This record gives sequence, structure tokens and C-alpha cells, in this order.
Amino acid sequence: MGVYPWVAWYAFRRYTAYPLSSAAEAVTNTVFGFMRAYVLIALWAARPALGGYDAADAVTFCFLTQALIGPVQIFRGLELADRIRTGDVAIDLYRPAGLQVWWLSDDLGRASAELLMRASLPLVAGALVFPLRGAGPAVLAAFAVSVVLAVLVSFAIRYLTALGVFWLRDDRGLQALALVMSLFFSGMILPLVVFPGGLGTLAGLLPWAALIQVPADVYLAKRTGADLIAALGFQAGWAVVLLAAGALLTRAARRKLVIHGG
Repeated sequence: MGVYPWVAWYAFRRYTAYPLSSAAEAVTNTVFGFMRAYVLIALWAARPALGGYDAADAVTFCFLTQALIGPVQIFRGLELADRIRTGDVAIDLYRPAGLQVWWLSDDLGRASAELLMRASLPLVAGALVFPLRGAGPAVLAAFAVSVVLAVLVSFAIRYLTALGVFWLRDDRGLQALALVMSLFFSGMILPLVVFPGGLGTLAGLLPWAALIQVPADVYLAKRTGADLIAALGFQAGWAVVLLAAGALLTRAARRKLVIHGG
């Protein structure tokens, strides 16, 4: 086994080491899921078929997003930012392994653990109370591919944000901006299909749409045939572009490295 599978495996073990903590986060996600669901039910009662969704689509979308919070990592950045700020990144750069691929492997292990530990409870609890949409094997397979691509895009965005610390020495401003963009333009707060006019068009073109909105649309069978291929291509395209940008910025960061306090 190569070094990167081992990095992913140890990350998986680390994030599954405290099941009670994961369970508490899953419960929190579920509670907020119910709160969001009732808000969306009220909205769709006032505006039926809003954005091409019906109430069942909206509630299913709600619990899907709650299940994806952990794997897609909407609310947190990468630990790499702290290591850059303290100078510990020098150890990472000294390793005979690529910095970006190392942290990508770590993030894939984390996402797998979060999917296992946190994703099922919101969906099961929601299905017990609301008539959530089901999906056939073909749709589930496409949804699985979409989730993997969403994790890649999420990592690429968070990696670029973390690398900003090489220049800014502090990531709090960047992290706050990244959080706002992720919440608003991913579909985490409201499905992007309800955004009006040009704002909805713009939101659908930005990379954050690949995190939540596209996987949810794939699961809800809003994307089929050529539209499905286009949706997955949209995610894959942003993953390639952002990962390539991360590789270029990593090269620039190696020349910019300043060890704080040294």
C-alpha cells in the first residue's frame, strides 16, 4: 500500500475514534434538519412548485443537506491552515510526498468517516416523520459519484483558503468569507432553484453549487440523461480547475514560506 492510502486510512481511524462525539453532531444535524424542514414546508405551502420542487422534494433536499454537512465539510476548514500559521507546515513540506495530495488523502479519509458516522441519522429520522423521496439503484449510483465529486470540490476550495495563510498570516478573515460563500451559494440555506433571475443563474455556475445543490438534484432525479452527464461534468470540471489552482499556489507558497518566530 502506498503512502497516500495509509494517510487516508489513518485519517479514517482518527475521525471514527470518538463515536459519541460523532453521534452528538449527528443528533444536532438532525434537530436542525427538522427545524429547516418545517420552514421549507411553510414556504412551499405558500408557493407550491417553487423552483420546480414540490414540498416532498424540498423536505428531502433539507435532510440530504443535513446528511452531507459532515462529508462535504461546510463549516470547517483544513488543519493545514493552523500548521501554516505555526510553522509546522515546514515538516509537511520536508516529507517526500506532495503537500496537496497528502492533505487530499487525509480529507478523503475524514469524509469517509463522516459519511459513515453522521450521514445516516438525519436521513433515517427524516424518513420516519416525512415522506422523503426514494431513489432507484441507478440514481443512487449517480448520487454516490456526485458526492465524491462534491468532496473533491470542497477540499479544493478549503485547500486554497488554507494556503492563503502563507500570505496573510491569519486565516480567520478568509475562513469567515469562505463560510458565508459556502452557506449561501451551495444550497445549504435554501435550494438554489429558488434564487431569482440572474442571482440564481450566477449561483448555479459557481463552484459552491457542486457541494450541495448538484448532489441533491441528482438524488431527486432532477438531472437525468444528458443533464445528469452535464451536472457531473460541472462538478468534475470545477474539481480539476480548483485542484490545478491549488497545485500552482502550492508552488508559489513554497517560495513564500516564512516560519513564524524563526
